[in-house]
Amino acid sequence: MARDYYGLLGVRKDASADEIKRAYRKLARELHPDVNPDPEAQQRFKEVSSAYEVLSDPAKRQVVDLGGDPLGSGGNSSGQGQDPFGNMGFGDIMDAFFGGGGGRQRGPRSRVRQGDDALIPIELTLEECATGVAKDLAVETATICSMCQGAGTAEGTTVQVCDTCKGAGEIQQIQRSLLGQVVTARPCPVCKGFGEVIPDPCRQCNGDGRVRTRRSVRVNIPAGVGEGIRVRMSGQGEVGPGGGAPGDLYVEVREKPHDMFTRDGVDLHCTVHVPMTAAALGTSMTLTTLLDTEELDIKAGTQSGTVLTIRSKGMPRLRGTGSGNLFVHIEVITPTKVEGRQAELLRELASLRGEEQAELAERSQGSIFSRIRDSLVGR
Repeated sequence: MARDYYGLLGVRKDASADEIKRAYRKLARELHPDVNPDPEAQQRFKEVSSAYEVLSDPAKRQVVDLGGDPLGSGGNSSGQGQDPFGNMGFGDIMDAFFGGGGGRQRGPRSRVRQGDDALIPIELTLEECATGVAKDLAVETATICSMCQGAGTAEGTTVQVCDTCKGAGEIQQIQRSLLGQVVTARPCPVCKGFGEVIPDPCRQCNGDGRVRTRRSVRVNIPAGVGEGIRVRMSGQGEVGPGGGAPGDLYVEVREKPHDMFTRDGVDLHCTVHVPMTAAALGTSMTLTTLLDTEELDIKAGTQSGTVLTIRSKGMPRLRGTGSGNLFVHIEVITPTKVEGRQAELLRELASLRGEEQAELAERSQGSIFSRIRDSLVGR
């Protein structure tokens, strides 16, 4: 069965190209993986994108209207064992074979077309990612020509109908064959299929209706963004040929490394160096987080490798409420050089604790030593 591409976009079969485009962009805003991480939404986004690819192409859309599936097996096949012409009438079949190039859209194509999307990177510190920030960016994109306002013509002039194709956008050739006269059509080489020419193009854009311009754009970065996240700015991308509607501008985040914190999603990690004596006796310290300060209580006897958790002091969640956690990794520092009175005091402490000599410790469970011991006892 051919897929219902119109149903996927939620449009009627007689929908215009603009209606199809609006429907797709609305669904894309809801289902794009950058906005909706749900796996079902991602699958739906792929289906919607395929539907737009088909219905925005006049030739593929005609295949759909004739009961076929341009993305299915066999290109425009309507199903194995069925009539290869689907619901095409005799006139449609003759037109497809003899009237204009195998289903290509007839008539001139529009000079005005939708612009492309643009992508620029932005570097942010971890603090800026945590709080959000507004920045002015210098971008270079195609903008509408200020002299001709997208028309592409010089002042006081207009486009003219192509003399070669008489405005049809294509020229036809008639050839004789065993089946009779075969009519083929191809885009007009003079007007390139537009059906009109610009005899006096605009001096600023050379008839394209747009020029490249460097401009400043203010972007609002929300709190919680991270490496690779894209912020979409609708209608700030490239202006299309002929002054067509602009695409979107995507600002992609590049997160700078932080001197103290490393990031794991919404959680943050940092390492605190604690002197051996402070770890044994216990101590407290003031820890500066991304947004404020926290009193860190290090209990007596804290060992190296201990991890302390400070709740809700990580990164804010981009698509939700609350924040992640801050994990503080304790690293106990042993002095590398001890002399004089310090050495005497440490020797006295070692003597009091009976720690003058190192001992080999067994693993508590499943060590190789315990397995050897158990095997000897069992004999």
